[in-house]
Amino acid sequence: MLATLLIVLPIFALVLAGWLARRIGVLGPNATTELNRFVVYLALPALLFDITSHAHWADLWQPGFIAVFGIATALIFAATVVIRARGTRHLADAAIDGLGAGYANTAYIGFPITLAVLGHQAMAPTTIASIITVCVLFGIAIILIEIGLQSEARALHLAMKAGRSLVRNPLLVAPVLGALFPITGFDVPAAAEPFLKMLGGAASPCALVALGLFLAAKTEAGAGTTATTAMLVGLKLVVHPIIAWVLACMVFDLTPELTRTAVLLAALPTGTGPFMLAEFYGREAAVTSRVILVSTVISVLTVSAYLAMSA
Repeated sequence: MLATLLIVLPIFALVLAGWLARRIGVLGPNATTELNRFVVYLALPALLFDITSHAHWADLWQPGFIAVFGIATALIFAATVVIRARGTRHLADAAIDGLGAGYANTAYIGFPITLAVLGHQAMAPTTIASIITVCVLFGIAIILIEIGLQSEARALHLAMKAGRSLVRNPLLVAPVLGALFPITGFDVPAAAEPFLKMLGGAASPCALVALGLFLAAKTEAGAGTTATTAMLVGLKLVVHPIIAWVLACMVFDLTPELTRTAVLLAALPTGTGPFMLAEFYGREAAVTSRVILVSTVISVLTVSAYLAMSA
């Protein structure tokens, strides 16, 4: 319990720093948007490029684990998008809600917690989960958002316009370019390594500070917002790990170690990716920001409970 709290506490501290900076006037009303653009166009692409360019594909080829975490995440994401897109909900907003329910914080909480609890043998599965979440799931959500934002009725015109937007999106281009290095066998130039590490390392703290800035500017929550937040948090912290456990134990028969890793990673709270996309595309981010905070707070209890039960 204490180990989990010590890992999550710095996340709250960064959000609080952003909240205080906005409240006392250190940063102005445009800071949220500008800081988020820095993350989307520079810091996060550098992080994604760094992850994929250094991936050891032989170690990462664990088809059972890939299937368990990938299918569990896809089911949660797809179900949420369908539920939220029914009626008058815009497809772009439904896609962001889907991320809120399925986007586990594998990069910023996953690595330290799996290393502390499960040891170095859990690093490869955690990397797999991060690639699935930060690259694949993120990319699918961006595609749905781009499609939802197009107004043309003609399918071909819509596809061409969405395609042009996608190929210019740094969050998709960066991991694709990074993946070329392990595929071709080339190494990232040594001179580029410090640049990628420093710039990519800024993604998490800047995104969390931006979240705090947003919360300081918009603090009101209606009944609909509260109900939606509760639903998305429940899907993320309860349904997601349950599906992962069922798949791991009853379908793919993973080893106890891989099963524990898959369920633990699925039980992680929502990461900052959905908030960054909501801000970047100018969509309403009130629900998204609350899902991140509430899921992170509650996950201290739920993750600790799971680790105690599975020990």
